[in-house]
Amino acid sequence: MSDITIKLPDGSAREVPVGTTVGGLAAAIARGLAKKAVIGSVNGTERDLNWELADGDAVAIITADSERGLFTIRHSTTHVMAQAVLDLFPGATFAIGPPVENGFYYDFELPPGPDGKPGTFVPEDLERIEARMREILAESQPFVRDELTSERAREVFAGHRFKLEIIDGEADDPTSATESGLVRTYENPPATPSAHPPFVGYPGFIDLCRGPHVPSTKTFLGHFKLMRVAGAYWRGDEKNPMLQRIYGTAWATKQELDDHLTQLEEAAKRDHRRLATDLDLLSFPEELGGGLAVWHPRGGIVRKLMEDYSRDRHAKGGYEFVYTPNIANGKLFEASGHLGFYKDGMYPPMEMDNGEYYPKPMNCPGHNLIFGARQRSYRELPLRLFELGTVYRYEKSGTLHGLMRIRGFTQDDSHIYCTPEQAHDEIRSLLGFVLSVLRAFGFDEFEASLSTRPAKAETVGTDEGWASATENLRAALEAEGLDYEVDEGGGAFYGPKIDVKVRDAIGRTWQLSTIQYDFNMAERMGLEYVGDDGARHTPVMLHRALFGSIERFFGVLLEHYAGAFPAWLAPVQVRVLPVRDDHHAYAQEVVDELTSLGLRADVVDASEKLGNRIRKAKNEKLPYVLVVGDDDVSARTVGVNPRGGEVERGVSVDAFAQRLVDEVDDQSHIS
Repeated sequence: MSDITIKLPDGSAREVPVGTTVGGLAAAIARGLAKKAVIGSVNGTERDLNWELADGDAVAIITADSERGLFTIRHSTTHVMAQAVLDLFPGATFAIGPPVENGFYYDFELPPGPDGKPGTFVPEDLERIEARMREILAESQPFVRDELTSERAREVFAGHRFKLEIIDGEADDPTSATESGLVRTYENPPATPSAHPPFVGYPGFIDLCRGPHVPSTKTFLGHFKLMRVAGAYWRGDEKNPMLQRIYGTAWATKQELDDHLTQLEEAAKRDHRRLATDLDLLSFPEELGGGLAVWHPRGGIVRKLMEDYSRDRHAKGGYEFVYTPNIANGKLFEASGHLGFYKDGMYPPMEMDNGEYYPKPMNCPGHNLIFGARQRSYRELPLRLFELGTVYRYEKSGTLHGLMRIRGFTQDDSHIYCTPEQAHDEIRSLLGFVLSVLRAFGFDEFEASLSTRPAKAETVGTDEGWASATENLRAALEAEGLDYEVDEGGGAFYGPKIDVKVRDAIGRTWQLSTIQYDFNMAERMGLEYVGDDGARHTPVMLHRALFGSIERFFGVLLEHYAGAFPAWLAPVQVRVLPVRDDHHAYAQEVVDELTSLGLRADVVDASEKLGNRIRKAKNEKLPYVLVVGDDDVSARTVGVNPRGGEVERGVSVDAFAQRLVDEVDDQSHIS
């Protein structure tokens, strides 16, 4: 039998017999590699392990411990879940079920109940579905790839209306493939044919799918858990049927699954919505409307500290403070382009006698009006405008999530106008500024992504401009030593960007800061400066959101610290507790001395037992509790009970105050 030549990722070549599959190649390279192999990449296209190779193919083996391998494991697990649901709920149908970050989901429509209303899952159903899934895994059902004609596919899926829409091109499914009259499918033949199979001509389960998949249901698929049920409109349209979405998580190993579930438990404890209520920081009154928050005094203190710190750093960084209205005539948003490409995310207009007015979704159009208010010289550049500007965006109710996805929020928004020659240094300075502020709030692990130019036909700006801008962003990332990935084609049509992510205390990443080039808006709005050549030029415009939004950043901070803010951010830094009523006057003197130094302290009288009051202070996550009794009154001392530390007795008030002042100063001056 003759051999064929396969190219490997390291540039080497390997001779293998004709008929060798992707899995066979993995086994030929190493037994350990074959055990870990999930799928392969053949000439840049992902293929099943049983895909037969051809002479000259370039092949990479994708393993279970890789991101793409894990994606495949989750993709295959969602098929098993869909099969289990259709088995357990006769008459049910299904829509789409893609892998997502940390897991997967599938959308289902259940038959109506006895009352005629749409069927719904109950929490107990998840246990039944999991049990059926494990039976399917034990059967080791193969994943069998096939291609059907569109006509045959309509026959097979005749009882599944959402699949018919996908076949006919009326709906998109990221995991399906329909082209040239052919529909790709994956079948899982059961050990015992179903008595009433839900698909015409097939004994068990089949789905529209581009693949690839693991070889069988017994390969890599045992480490999963179904998490919850939610509602989801078909195709995301409120006019379409409400479907039942089951979310699950799946991993390559039991340890990874256990670690993820542990992290979820910790994340639930840190949920900013619960902490905001427990610590009396803010709330979302129903009377106000979805996605809008009111800040209580304690939350207001933290927010003010955040904003004051931001203002101080921007003042020292050479920024000019500006303010723009919260509503504007629609003509402004026509000029900026927002009505053209962002109208669906804007609130409906208010009809006025001189036109339609919109709540602003962005601050940049107003900043551009400030730049364009008079003639500018190159000597004024770079001009850095800064605003804590509140914006309003209409998010669908199903996407709202506390402070993380909200309809009214305040951005620490900056727009920098500079010459092309200044852009390189400005970008480097911007990124360093961003990282130093994030460090001040307790983040020290960063990741970044560099989003580059999309398809040329969809973009504005010159080839030279894009190349220069992208290189400036790349150089800034490398100068800061940041790990980053390149999101090829992920930039906006108007320019490339850097997104900065932070890693929190339990290992989650949050995308916060953005530095964005804009080749579009300055030109659209006619912004110009007079150069040293006497000619008029369009400035380079840079968008920069540091926190992203005050609200979301606050939510991230709250979860990062689990409500236990560092002393400089804590709404109450010190609580003083008198042991008895006759110690109250001295306790108040201690509070007065601390507050005279700019510290935030309060006193709780002795109407409750001391132990109860200490416990309440700990539950409020206060940095320090001071207890004062007979000895302290006579010696002018306090007992110091620090959060997470050892209790100290007989500490002088002056010594404690200086210690706390130094601590606050150190925490709030990181740069």
